[in-house]
Amino acid sequence: MHRTIFTTPVVNTLLRGFSVVFLRLTGWRVEGSLPANTPKSVLIAAPHTSNWDLPYTLMVAFVLRLTPYWMGKSSIFKAPFGGVMRWLGGIAVDRSQSNNLVAASADAIRAADFSLQLIVPPEGTRSQTRYWKTGFYYIAHSARVPIVMAYMDYATKRSGLGPVFLPTGDIEADMLRIKRFYAPFKGKNASQFESTD
Repeated sequence: MHRTIFTTPVVNTLLRGFSVVFLRLTGWRVEGSLPANTPKSVLIAAPHTSNWDLPYTLMVAFVLRLTPYWMGKSSIFKAPFGGVMRWLGGIAVDRSQSNNLVAASADAIRAADFSLQLIVPPEGTRSQTRYWKTGFYYIAHSARVPIVMAYMDYATKRSGLGPVFLPTGDIEADMLRIKRFYAPFKGKNASQFESTD
């Protein structure tokens, strides 16, 4: 994995301070923490309904002292902003090609010799969608790391880390439990998020 804003000395400290102050002044409450015995994990990012989710997610990550990486469509990594997006922790995903993103992501997590959290929005898009993509589940299961249920609730201005979930391999049962946790949360564009089938 490449160096990011979260692993750059001095910059990390300054932006954490800014994030703490900004979120407090705008009424957001950051909750939870990453368990000490969970250096590597897949973070569900839900609900994901707005471009505003990215800056808020980055600020919450600073407050919680995470080392996050996130996946985004390849078009946002083109010049002149590609380098900035990668520095923000972005990993380009080419949705037009059929490549084994799950296997590559799981391999990268296993190979990393440092703490990291891979953030994956289950909707796969900011647009309205009824069905969640299951890539986050298979990445965690294949890499043998837990899923951390991260959330952002615009209705109550709460964001943070919820329960740690260990995939059992029974994806239907596990997805029902995961979606049940997300049912109360509202995205910025709440009508675009559905946590149940």
